[in-house]
Order: sequence, then C-alpha cells, then structure tokens
Amino acid sequence: MKQVPLSKAVGKVLGYDITEIRGNDFKGVAFRRGHVIQEDDISALQRLGKNHIYIWEEDGNDVHEDTATLLMAPKIAGENIRYDEQPREGKVSFFATATGIFKVDKERLEQINALEIPSLPTIHTNFPVNKDKQVAAFRIIPLTCHREVIDQMTNLLEQPLISVKPYSVRSAAILVTGSEVYSGKITDSFTPRLTTKLEQFGVEITWSQILPDNKPAISQAIGEAARHSELILISGGTSVDPDDVTIAAIKGAGVQFHHQGNPIQPGNNLTIGQVGETTVCAVPAAALFYDRTALDIFLPRLLAGETINPRDIAKSGHGGLCHFCPTCQYPICPFGWGSS
Repeated sequence: MKQVPLSKAVGKVLGYDITEIRGNDFKGVAFRRGHVIQEDDISALQRLGKNHIYIWEEDGNDVHEDTATLLMAPKIAGENIRYDEQPREGKVSFFATATGIFKVDKERLEQINALEIPSLPTIHTNFPVNKDKQVAAFRIIPLTCHREVIDQMTNLLEQPLISVKPYSVRSAAILVTGSEVYSGKITDSFTPRLTTKLEQFGVEITWSQILPDNKPAISQAIGEAARHSELILISGGTSVDPDDVTIAAIKGAGVQFHHQGNPIQPGNNLTIGQVGETTVCAVPAAALFYDRTALDIFLPRLLAGETINPRDIAKSGHGGLCHFCPTCQYPICPFGWGSS
C-alpha cells in the first residue's frame, strides 16, 4: 500500500474500504476499494478524519485483505455452510444452510487465531442453529498480510474448519410412569411439555403411553416404543427415592447407560442410554418445573445422531449451573457450554 496525501488524492484509486460511523445509527462503508477519488470526495474524507489515503501497489509478498478473505473463505466452510460472495470492509460472514448443530474444530481455530493476523470468531461448537443463522466471520486485521501467513492458514485448513450437522432423528416416543398419573389422580403434564420441546426440532411423536409403577409393564413399553421411534423420553420415577422403579425397569429392557446422571443443575438425574439403535433418556421432574435443564443441553446433539460419552458428561459441570435468570434467554447464555 502506498500512502498519498489527501491534497494529491484526486484521480487515485482507493486500495481499501473506508468505514464511516454515524452516532449509534450507522456503521458501514463510506468509500469502497477501487473507488476513484473525486474532488467532491475530499471534504467527506476530511470529515472522516482522513489526511491521507492508501492506494494499492502490487507487491509479490503482500496480500490485500479482500484477497486474503476470498482465498480463505472456501477453505474454512464445510458442509451446510455458505459465505458472503464479496467481502465488506475486508470481512466475510458465514451462515448455516441447514437446521442442526454447528461444528467447529476448536484446536485448529485456536491455531489460526494464534497467528495474530487473522480474526476468525465463531459461535460455540454444538450450538443449535436454524438455516441462515450466522455462525462465523473472517478477516485479516491489518489491510495487508505477508504471503507466509496465507500459507500458514492454508496448511491449517487442509480440511474445512466449520460445518453444520443436520438433525437426523425424526421420531420420538414419550413414556410417562407413575401410578398416580396412570390412575388419573394427577394430570399428565410431561407429555404436552416434552411434545412441544420436540416439535420445535421437527420431531414427530410416534408413540405415547402412561404406565403404572410396574417394572415389567415399563420394560415391555420401552421395547415396543423402540420399534416405533428413534428416541424415547421416559419421565416419572427417575430420582433416587427407594420406591422409584423406572431406572430399574429401563435397565430391565436392555438399555445400556454410559453414565448414570450428570453434574448439570437443574436436571442432575437426566440419564442417557441406548437400546439397539434407539436412544433412551430418563427425564427427571426438573424438566417439568424449569425452562431449561440438562435435557435441553444434550437434546440437540442427540437429535443430530450423536452419542453423549462419559467425558462429555463430566465436562458439562463447567458452566452447568443455571443462572435462573428472570427471563430465560437460552441458548444465548453460558448455561451448559462447558460440555462443548
């Protein structure tokens, strides 16, 4: 880049975007790269505090911010990701093209940002996203960078860095246990609440049943539900009370638990297991009384067909205590992101 005094700028070709900020109402491009400076532009540039402009002069060792962005964007983007066709102020944004969970290789992301020249912020890995949600942005911080930096980034981007894993689970069963509910003494509130939660992800409820506190009946129902659904949510009798039989009945149905319970509050007693190809979740009463629990943290990943392993569960304790905000903003909050 070559510096040119404003007094000699007329007729010169601007080598970068010039940004304008007007109060709290506007931040955008006042003059675009490639603009030929006119006499009328001088006063506007002076208002923007410019005493010089910079014009682009080709140098084999330097790469312009726009060129760097256009080189890196297709290497960063993986499956179900789109990005701006043209940079604005040297930056491109990346967006989801499918509904699912966002994925980023955190180790390589750190290595790229450790180069100091690039700026590549993303949302959290495993964040649930809808189509057109912005998930990342990229630019180089200075106007130019050395070609060596481009080569370093290229080496780190031999495989795409970010992607969206679509939801693959489309059917679910809800089993509610408890003799008091089975007899009609207490109204079943779990089924409508869990149905609403699943429908938000496009999941159809293909099996629903209310069962007494009877181990053989619950075990049989789990086996039947597994033949109709990809996911089973079982609520009622999942705590540590001596007369709770649901967990024993789940095990009796052949469900294998990787880890019983989890460190997240609320929702400590959420337990995730597997019977055949079907995921089974024992959902505690906390899911009925709180807006967000451990179920909400793990559910998007389960719907994307992922297995929640013991390390995922152990890591979830960091940030696993809900802030119990007066108005819940989840997932735009820190609750549960330690598991990512």
